[in-house]
Amino acid sequence: MSKKYFACVYGGASEKIADEHKKAVERLGEIIAENGFSLVYGAGATGCMGAVARGVKKAGGFVLGVTPDFIENFEEIFDCDNLVKVDTMAERKTIMEKHADVFIIAPGGIGTMDEFFQVLTLKYLERINVPIVVLNLNGFYDGLMVLMESLIKNNAVYREVHNLFDVVDDVEDEKLKNIFKNVQK
Repeated sequence: MSKKYFACVYGGASEKIADEHKKAVERLGEIIAENGFSLVYGAGATGCMGAVARGVKKAGGFVLGVTPDFIENFEEIFDCDNLVKVDTMAERKTIMEKHADVFIIAPGGIGTMDEFFQVLTLKYLERINVPIVVLNLNGFYDGLMVLMESLIKNNAVYREVHNLFDVVDDVEDEKLKNIFKNVQK
């Protein structure tokens, strides 16, 4: 039996995120499935989370959602192929990290930033060794890149932190497609 590959997508559940971002992230979901990957994510049905899951399903892919029981008070849950319920956000992240062969950071808020910095730290500490891709749609994460430069300038972070993740501006970027290919080698 061949290995099942998972793309872990972190992104916001807010419906206020620009429609152009949600449309691009839905296309990302299609690309994930077209490249033979399944999706592992936070199980949301709205915002970028819902968009990526819809895209994966549209392209015939598999969706694994991981969510704490209480999250239903804050967001709608997607009809995942497999839904894992946990008690805490920390458990949610741990399960997603264990499944992920690549992490993609879609537009999102503080939860998405928490997830990004956690996997970035884990990669820096050599606890994980998988690609991390920041999806900087229409400059969404320009401020994050400025923050990273400020941290480097102030000697809080090593310059080499930039080698731990990639930034793409478009879901159709060849760099992203090559990451999918390279993971499966």
